[in-house]
Amino acid sequence: MNKRILSVFVFCAFYYSTQAQEVKGGISDDMMQQIKQSYQNTPSDKAIRNAIGNNDIRKLALNQDNLKGMDTHFSIKVNSKGITDQKSSGRCWLFTGLNVMRAKAIAQHNLGSFEFSQTYPFFFDQLEKANLFLQGIIDTSDKPMDDKMVEWLFRNPLSDGGTFTGVADIVSKYGLVPKDVMPETNSSESTSRMASLVALKLREQGLQLRDLVAKGTKPAALEKTKTEMLSTIYRMLVLNLGVPPTEFTWTEYNAQGKAVSTETYTPLSFLKKYGDENLIGNYVMLMNDPSREFYKCYEIDYDRHRYDGKNWTYVNLPIEDIKEMAITSLKDSTMMYFSCDVGKFLNSDRGLLDVKNYDYESLMGTTFGMNKKQRIQSFASGSSHAMTLMAVDLDKNGNSTKWMVENSWGAGSGYQGHLIMTDDWFNEYMFRLVIETKYATKKVSEILKQKPIRLPAWDPMFAE
Repeated sequence: MNKRILSVFVFCAFYYSTQAQEVKGGISDDMMQQIKQSYQNTPSDKAIRNAIGNNDIRKLALNQDNLKGMDTHFSIKVNSKGITDQKSSGRCWLFTGLNVMRAKAIAQHNLGSFEFSQTYPFFFDQLEKANLFLQGIIDTSDKPMDDKMVEWLFRNPLSDGGTFTGVADIVSKYGLVPKDVMPETNSSESTSRMASLVALKLREQGLQLRDLVAKGTKPAALEKTKTEMLSTIYRMLVLNLGVPPTEFTWTEYNAQGKAVSTETYTPLSFLKKYGDENLIGNYVMLMNDPSREFYKCYEIDYDRHRYDGKNWTYVNLPIEDIKEMAITSLKDSTMMYFSCDVGKFLNSDRGLLDVKNYDYESLMGTTFGMNKKQRIQSFASGSSHAMTLMAVDLDKNGNSTKWMVENSWGAGSGYQGHLIMTDDWFNEYMFRLVIETKYATKKVSEILKQKPIRLPAWDPMFAE
C-alpha cells in the first residue's frame, strides 16, 4: 500500500476514534466504572438474584402482609346468572356490552341462564371494520404512504378489540340473536389466525385501491371494486364464523326452566324485545384521564366500528365524579360497562386488584413513583380490558371502599369469575365507565353539548 495513503488512513482512524470518545451522551469508560462500582454485590443482593433467576418476580414480590382474608361482602350488588368466557380473543368490549344488556334482559323477563351470541355481532364488527379501513384508504389516497394517517390505517386494518361505542354501532344496525342460534367457533374463540389472514388481505386490497385512484379511476368504479373486495372478506368470515342468521325460531324459558313462549324473530326484532334499540342515545361515556383537562368533551378520530358510525366520544372527569354516578347506577340495580388497566397489581389466584398486592419496591431496592397522569403520558398505563361493574361496598358515610366486576375469563378465573378491586386501585387504574343517560349529572349533560375536542386515532390512551 502507498505510504501516503496508509498515513491518511491511520490519521482518519485516529481522528474518528478520538471523535467517538468525545461525543457526549454515550456511556464512557469512567461512567461505566461508576455504574459497576455502585453495585455492592451484598449477600442480600446475591440471595435476591438467585431467587429471581429461578422464580416469577410476582411470586417473590407477593406482599404477605396483604394476604389476610378477602372481604367478599358488598352492600350494593346487582345479581347476574352465569359467567361468560371470551377465550383467546380480544372481545372483552363485546362480552361486556352484551353482559350489561343480558343482566337487564334476565331481570325484565325472569330468564334462567341466558347469553346473547357474541359471534353474531363479532361477524359484522369485522366486516364493518374492513369497510372502515377500505373507505379510509380511498379517502386518504391523495396522501403519500408515509403520511401519518395512511400509515396508521395500514398498521391497523382491523382488530378484535373495541369499545362500548362499537357495541352500539354494530348492535343497533344488525340486532342480536341468542347464543345457541349462532354459537362460538374455533376462530371466534381464538381470533389470531383468522385476524392475521383478513388483515393481510385488507392490506393487499388497500394497496390496490391506491393504485386505482392513482390511475384516475372514477368513484363509482372504486365503489364497485370495494364491494367486490368486501365480498371476499365476507366469505372469509363465513368460513371462520358461520353464516349470520336472518330469521330464527327461539323458545324462552323462565328462571324455573319452564317454556314461556316460542316465537320467530329477526335479529332486529329480538333486539327490540330483549336488548336496547337505542344504545347510542341511551348511554354516556365517561373517562378519568388526568393527563387532559377535566370537564371537557373529547372525540377520538377513527375510534368507531362502522364508517358511518359514531366515534368514541366521552366526558373527562375527576374520579370522584365518576364514582358518584357509578354508585347511583348500582343503587338502581343497573350494571355498567367498565374498562381499566387490568394487568396492574392483579392477583389472579385471589381475583383481587389491589395496589398493595405486590411489593416490587422492596424486591428491587428502588421506588416506582409515577402518578396516574405521568403513567399515561409515558405510555406506562392505559385501558386494556373491559368488564361489567356490578357491585360496590360503602362505609357508614356512603364512601366506596371496594368494587366488584363480572369478568369474561370463565367461571374458574379470579373470584368465581369476578374480580374485586380496592378503592385505591380503582382510583389509579380505572379509566372508562359507560352509564345510562338517566344517571348522568346535570353538569355532565351540559358538557355533552360542547363540540368535542377531536384527538388523533393514534392517541396513547386509545392505541391498540
